[in-house]
Amino acid sequence: MSLCLCLGTAEAEDSTALDTGLLNSVLSSAFRFLSPRTLEVHSSKTYSLWGLDGLTAIDPSITMVEPPHDPAQPATLRLSIGPKIISEFREPGENDTLNWVKLIVSSMDAAWHGSTSLRAAGRDALLQSFFDELFNHLDPYSRYVAPTPAGNDRANRTGDLAGVGLSLVRDGSSLVIGAINANGPAWAAGANIGQKLLAVDGRSTRNQDPATVETWLNGAAGSKVKLLLADPGHHGAIMRLDRQVVPPQTVFASMHDHIVVLRIASFSSDTAEELSQNIDQALEDKKLVGLIFDLRGDRGGVLQQAVTATALVLDQGIAVVTKGRDPKSNHIWAVQGGDMTHGLPIAALVDGRTASAAEIMAAALSDHRRAVVIGSATLGKGLVQAVGQMPDGGELFVTWSRVLAPLGWPLQGLGVTPQICTSRGAQALDQQLSSLSRGKLLDADNVVASRALRFPVSVSRILDIRRHCPAALGTDADLDTAALLLHRPDSYHAAIAAMPDDMDDSTP
Repeated sequence: MSLCLCLGTAEAEDSTALDTGLLNSVLSSAFRFLSPRTLEVHSSKTYSLWGLDGLTAIDPSITMVEPPHDPAQPATLRLSIGPKIISEFREPGENDTLNWVKLIVSSMDAAWHGSTSLRAAGRDALLQSFFDELFNHLDPYSRYVAPTPAGNDRANRTGDLAGVGLSLVRDGSSLVIGAINANGPAWAAGANIGQKLLAVDGRSTRNQDPATVETWLNGAAGSKVKLLLADPGHHGAIMRLDRQVVPPQTVFASMHDHIVVLRIASFSSDTAEELSQNIDQALEDKKLVGLIFDLRGDRGGVLQQAVTATALVLDQGIAVVTKGRDPKSNHIWAVQGGDMTHGLPIAALVDGRTASAAEIMAAALSDHRRAVVIGSATLGKGLVQAVGQMPDGGELFVTWSRVLAPLGWPLQGLGVTPQICTSRGAQALDQQLSSLSRGKLLDADNVVASRALRFPVSVSRILDIRRHCPAALGTDADLDTAALLLHRPDSYHAAIAAMPDDMDDSTP
């Protein structure tokens, strides 16, 4: 099991047989994984009835109903396709998981043989629909991912996929290199951003989708691949590469006027190490004014990596707290070891797409008065998923804990309220910067109010706080504001000082 802060389509199956053994194995594993971990307690019967409604999503003529019955007698479930009753099943006990799984599999098998729509959709779609409907009743982030996309996701999280380290984008009918992973073989061989990729192993890329061609670049570690690359206005040249396991690059650095901007695109298995290397390199500039952590558009990823990345610039303290029903989900993530920048000023940029692990980092830096957060209200994804591997190769993501920031406030729904809001327009931003130059954070009351919230909190209260800095996409104003603030130490420290350094009931 792993933590991720972090759907497939099946081809039509010609066979009339359904692999009920595999279905039984997947569902049994899923129920064992679900039951102790969900935030609220639900019975095996409840999970089963929720999931079985998913058959109707594939074939609307399928119905599963519980006919009226004598309360003294066991209830039954009736499966119908159109007006025809296909099967009836006696309901097991409320939490008789073994027999509820048998009932689900029997229902699926009966519906499979009676519905051409189910057979055309295939087994993977059957499972997908079952879990989709089940998780619709829980939360927005719990989900089942089918075997093929689950394998791709695992490779992306761990960097286990062998490739050449290129990302492609479309340019008319051609594909060009949009990004190069500095850890990959294409970088070492001298490939450049903007070059056209004309062919892979002699196979033309013309009119192909970038994602499709990127799969051509992947293969067994150590295997060879031949690329035909061309600079604009030049004939193509062959580049021969050995595929390597390339950790996905997640941190991208740039320097502007003695300020280093570190864009963190996501949190994967090597993000903290990448960030550490980039900070080390940045510190070589003896005139370095400060760092900007650009978390805009960062949808999150591995929780532990967010904590480790935060620890690079914190001397010590709580980075985040997780709380759930399963005792294993309750954790205080504390850091110590020292700030590798020795207190260098930091600005953190966020926007309405900043989520999950990225919000954890922004919240920790803000609560510890370690960075000024600039931008708009973030997404507010403050739930953590445990990931279980299913026997079919799929994955189950089950929300099992809530996230609390160091000062004790919940991220879910609320998100991070920035100290400086850029989403209300240029005039409002100018007023905030002018106020900071006089030593006062204009939005201090709203920021402090957001840190004072405690779970459970009403939706109306959350909306009241978020309306003061509406979620929006990041703009150049974010970067400009951060650079301006880092060049104005008095304004920077005024923004930091306005943050509470403790709350009366902040103990997790």
